[in-house]
Amino acid sequence: MKNSDFLSQARELLATSRRNRGAEPDALDEDWYRTDADLELDGLDGDAAPHEPRGPSLAGRAGMGCLWLLALPFRLAWAFIKWLAIGSVVAVLAVIVWLALTKPVERTLEPHGDPYVLVSQKGEPIARGGDVVLAPVEAELLPDHVVNAFIATEDRRFYSHWGIDPRGMARAFVSNLFSGTRQGGSTITMQLAKVTYFTHDQTMGRKLLEMPTALWLEAWLTKDEILERYLSKIYFGDRSYGIRAASLRYFDKAPEALTPAEAMVLAGLPKAPSNYAPSFHPEAARQRASVVKRAMIDAGYLTPAEARSIGPATFRLTRERDLPRYAHFTNWIRQEAEAQGYDADARIIPTTLDVDVQRAAEAAVKAVDVGDAQVAIVAMRPDGAVLAMVGSKDYNENQFNHALAGRQPGSTFKIFVWLAALQSGMTPGTLVADTPLPGGPRNSGGKYEGNITLERAFTKSSNVAATRLYEGIGGEAVVDLARRFGISAQLDPNDTSVPLGTADVSLLELTAAYAGVARGEYPVVPYAVIDADGQWIDHSGEYTLDPRVRRQMADMLRETINDGTGRAAKLQIPNFGKTGTSQQNRNAVFVGWAGGIVAGVWVYAEADDTDRTGLSGGDAPARIWKAFMQRAVPGA
Repeated sequence: MKNSDFLSQARELLATSRRNRGAEPDALDEDWYRTDADLELDGLDGDAAPHEPRGPSLAGRAGMGCLWLLALPFRLAWAFIKWLAIGSVVAVLAVIVWLALTKPVERTLEPHGDPYVLVSQKGEPIARGGDVVLAPVEAELLPDHVVNAFIATEDRRFYSHWGIDPRGMARAFVSNLFSGTRQGGSTITMQLAKVTYFTHDQTMGRKLLEMPTALWLEAWLTKDEILERYLSKIYFGDRSYGIRAASLRYFDKAPEALTPAEAMVLAGLPKAPSNYAPSFHPEAARQRASVVKRAMIDAGYLTPAEARSIGPATFRLTRERDLPRYAHFTNWIRQEAEAQGYDADARIIPTTLDVDVQRAAEAAVKAVDVGDAQVAIVAMRPDGAVLAMVGSKDYNENQFNHALAGRQPGSTFKIFVWLAALQSGMTPGTLVADTPLPGGPRNSGGKYEGNITLERAFTKSSNVAATRLYEGIGGEAVVDLARRFGISAQLDPNDTSVPLGTADVSLLELTAAYAGVARGEYPVVPYAVIDADGQWIDHSGEYTLDPRVRRQMADMLRETINDGTGRAAKLQIPNFGKTGTSQQNRNAVFVGWAGGIVAGVWVYAEADDTDRTGLSGGDAPARIWKAFMQRAVPGA
C-alpha cells in the first residue's frame, strides 16, 4: 500500500474519532486531545501548519497544584492583613469624625452641675439656686501639695501616659476579679471625658467610649489644661462642683490657699462625694484623707516624717449659700419653669416677679401685727402673671409656703354663688331673705335684717342668704361655675356648707379666680415665667363673663369695701374686694383688686386652744391688703 493511501485512511480514522468525541476537526482546543500518532501524522503532512505546543502534562499540573496549596496560607494571611489594615484605617477615620462631631474639646470648659439664676421682669438677678459652680482654677496657681494629692490618689502616671493607663486598668481588673473591691482604672483624662460627655452609668460600653475620647483630649490639650478642667468640673459633694466651690464650702478659703491637710480631704472626695462630704460625714472625710496621705507617701510626694507632721484638717463650713431673696417665690418658680419648657440645664430663667411689688408685699406683712399667726400674700396681673408672693412672715423661721396650702376660704367663696345668681337673671336689687334658717348656718354675730337686696346681703356677707341662694339656684350651677373659674377643690353640690367656703382652696388659686372676674375672662391660670421660646404667655381662659354680670359683681365688691365688711381695705382709688373668715376663726382672708393688681392676703392660725375671735377677714387681712396696695400702686 502506498504511503499516500495509508495517510488518507489514517486521517479518516482520526476525523471519525474526533467526531465521536464531539469535537470539530479543526477546533483550537483539539490539541488537548491529540495523541502521539496525531502529531506524527501532522509531521508527515508537508502542507500542515506547525502544531501549537501542548498544555502541561499531568505531572506538571499536579506540581502546580501542590505549589498553589503550599502558598494558600500565605495568600490568605496577606489578604487578611491587607483588609485589616484597610478596615483599621477606615475605623480610625470614622472614630476621628465621630469625635470631631460629637466631642468638641471646648465643651470641657463648660461648667458641670445644675446652677440657675432667676431674674425679675427688669432682668435683675433675684436668686441663685441649684448646684454651686464657681470660677475654674489654674494649675500653675495651685500649691504643689494640692496637685500632688490628686495625682497620687487618682492617677499617678498622669504625666507619662497618653490618656489611657494600661497598667492601671490591668491592676483594676485583677483587683475587681480577685479581691472583691471595685476599682475603676480610669485616668484623670478619662474622668474628664466622662463628666463632660457621658452619663454616670457604669457600663462596659461607656468605658470603651471613654478611651478614644481620652486620647482625643490628650491630642488637643496640655496636661495642665486637662488637670485644670478636671478639677473645675468634678463633684465634691453637697452640691459643690469644682475644687473652688468645695474649698469655699468646707474650708471657707480659695483653693490656692489650701493647706496640705485640707488638700488631702478634697482629693479624697471624688471617689464617693456623698459618703465623704465633710458637711454631713466629717469623720469619714478625715479617714478618707488619711488614705490620701498614704497614697502621697507611696507616690513619693511625702516622706513619712513629713506625713507625721501633718495633722487632721479643721473644717470651717460656710452656709450653703445666702438665702435667696423672695425665697417662697423662687422656690415655687423652679417647678413652674419646668412646666413652661425649661429643662434642668437652664441657666437663666426670666420670671414675672416685680421687685418693687414684692418688696411692698414683704413690708405690708411686717406692718400689721398678727401675733403668732402666719401670713401669706399673692399678687398678680389680671392675666395671671404673678408679681409677688410671700409664704410666711419670716422665711428663716418658717419655710412653709402658706400661699400654696389648701385652707378654708370662708366667705370669699360666696362670689361664685352671687355670680351664678346674676347669671340666672337676678340683679343686685333682687330681694333675698336674711332671716334665721332652721337647722342651717347662722350669720356672724347673730344679726339678721329680714328681706334685703342681693347687694346688701353680699356686702354684709350674710350666711343665711348665701345658703338660700345656693339652694335656690342649685348647687350644681354654683359648683360648675367655681370649677370653670379654676377652683380644683372637691366640691359636693349637695353639701349646703359649700357656699360658706368650707372646702380647702389655696390662696394662689383663689386670687386667680378673682383675677378672672377682674378681667372678665376665666379661668386665669397663674404663671411666673415666660415661655421657653421667649414669649409671654396669656393664660386668660376660654370663658367670657357677661359684661352686665361683671359690672354688677364689681359694683357689689366695691360696695363691700365702701360700706361692708371690707371697710378696713378702703383706698383713695377705686378698689374691689371680699372678706372671708373660716370656722373657729383659724383662717381670715381678703381678696380684691385695684390699680391693675389682683391680690389676696391670708392670715392663718394653727389649731390650738388660743382665742381666735379677733381673727377675721375684715380686720388683719384687710389692713395688710391696704398696706400692700398703698405701697404697690401709685396714688392708692
